[in-house]
Amino acid sequence: MKKFAVAITATIGLAAVASPAWAQDDRASHFDGPYVSGTFGRTLQNNTQDRIAFDTDRNGSYDNTVRNGAGVDVFGSNFCQGAANGPTPATGCSRNNGDDWEYSGRIGYDRRISNNVVGGLVIEVGKSESSDQVSAFSSTPARYTLGRELDVAVSLRGRLGYTPGGGALFYVTAGPSYAKIDHSFSTSNGANAFNEVNDGKWVWGGQAGGGTEIMLTNKVSLGLEYLFSRYRDNKYRVEVTQGSALASNAFLLNGGGTNLRPSRTNYDSHSLRASLSYQF
Repeated sequence: MKKFAVAITATIGLAAVASPAWAQDDRASHFDGPYVSGTFGRTLQNNTQDRIAFDTDRNGSYDNTVRNGAGVDVFGSNFCQGAANGPTPATGCSRNNGDDWEYSGRIGYDRRISNNVVGGLVIEVGKSESSDQVSAFSSTPARYTLGRELDVAVSLRGRLGYTPGGGALFYVTAGPSYAKIDHSFSTSNGANAFNEVNDGKWVWGGQAGGGTEIMLTNKVSLGLEYLFSRYRDNKYRVEVTQGSALASNAFLLNGGGTNLRPSRTNYDSHSLRASLSYQF
């Protein structure tokens, strides 16, 4: 987060220093009309996904403990962020809850509300390569890893900004977003059967942030933007059934099966991106 703040502060400082040197004659037309943009940046995960949640009676409440016939919790506190390296807690997890690249394209429309105030709307289609993984280890021993990543998001945001005489814009932005989230599941458990449900479904969320744009010419601007995104990722689950396991298997003792999913049903990320825009 400190890097985000430093980068945005640096861009604002650049705008302030460059402002007296701008030679454009049409500042009154800046940020007033339709435009298209491309963005490229970095997605930073929260890295707070630390366990897998279980629904042993399959009633929709993921607040159960998986216990064997002796009443012993077969998972205990054996969870970790990332992908499990092996079937036991001693093997640990790869820390690949990854920050990664993102990119998007967007079209928007701005209107000068007054000489220095701008309001507008933007439609954006974007993708991120970042991922979020969490693993659990049972006493069998066996490993279980859940992963997810943002496939594509379609967002509609409003923005409200201040342009000190044209040439630069400082703004806040927020709005709804609709995203397709892809999931993955792997395990070393070869006895039970596993069925993934609602993988790759579209889910609703929202975005909020802010940024700045500097006009390089009367038509082209360069920008820097911070954006926080949150999606309600509560549709996906893995259904664990008997397979070739014995009826005394811990997953089967409370209703014949168990459902599991990530403990956090919000999929959060922070983004810092640069934009290049063309104003018509």
